[in-house]
Amino acid sequence: MGVRFWRRVKIAPGVTLNLSKKSASMSFGPRGAKFTVGPHGKRTTIGATGTGLFYTKVHSKKKGTQRPSSSQSQSQSTQPDTLNLGFLQKLSTSEEEKALVDGLREIYCANEDAALKHLEQATNLADATYLAAVISLNNNQLDNSEKYFLMAEQKHQQLGTYFNKYEVSAIMSLPITNEVYVKVDPNLRGVLLGLAEVYQAQGAWQDAVRCLQRLRKSDPDDVAVKLSLAELLMEAHPDSKSVSQTVVEIATGIENETEADAALMLYKGKALRQLGLATAARDTLTAALRRKKGRSNELLRYLRYERVLVYDDLGQKTRVRSELEKLYAEDPSFEDVAEKLGL
Repeated sequence: MGVRFWRRVKIAPGVTLNLSKKSASMSFGPRGAKFTVGPHGKRTTIGATGTGLFYTKVHSKKKGTQRPSSSQSQSQSTQPDTLNLGFLQKLSTSEEEKALVDGLREIYCANEDAALKHLEQATNLADATYLAAVISLNNNQLDNSEKYFLMAEQKHQQLGTYFNKYEVSAIMSLPITNEVYVKVDPNLRGVLLGLAEVYQAQGAWQDAVRCLQRLRKSDPDDVAVKLSLAELLMEAHPDSKSVSQTVVEIATGIENETEADAALMLYKGKALRQLGLATAARDTLTAALRRKKGRSNELLRYLRYERVLVYDDLGQKTRVRSELEKLYAEDPSFEDVAEKLGL
């Protein structure tokens, strides 16, 4: 599976779930959610002030298509036809499968609480536990999220069975760092990355590392796993020499091809600086900054800020001042730049 990265404004950890061929999606975040529902076309977004909750409607581009006259009809029109069980189909569908379908319909209507209640009635289905884990994580119900992810792990070979049956494409998005997110499919990799996110939020660092090491063993070249592991280790043990050595080893051979690669080079630069290898750190960060296209401004600022710290270690005071002034001019509130400038 190809790893697809994209940028976001720096926010607290959260997840995104995109559903169906019709571009319907449900985006989760710790302060609320963004629900994008409907076929390709014009989008209308409604936000609940102060809650971080937004509802985005996408209207059909097809000629002759009438726009719904009410929010209820809009919600109904965005649901795939496959989620509307006929009379005979209901007779041959198990109660747990019906609950899963009901949960999916509630997701399309942006009712995550109602969706979770239905999904909790279908915990023998891997797809239901996967969605329940994601919704629980969004609501900061970490224990429940862990429970459901573990249940999905036990049945990981069945993941996607009902998503495929009802023509729903469930793609979860996890924050590998504050600057880089990765999309993951509903499979064992997605479950383990989700579990690592839960464990990190719980402060269970060893459990999170265990999940990531398991993934790294199965695919040593998975840059998302490398980046997530490097970020996790340095957050858990910021002053550990052995951890810095491990991060350098993880990032060995990395090329600045994607934003994830650049972010991994940022952690490699940090680790080299903490090991007292300032020249190597400077060269690594400079290499990461050579390519700016496709990189978020925030990631570039963090790379530049880290290089400022390296310049300081190298005694290049004039350059330190110059780079700090540039960072301040772009974003006066960035890190402790104002303080370092004596402002």
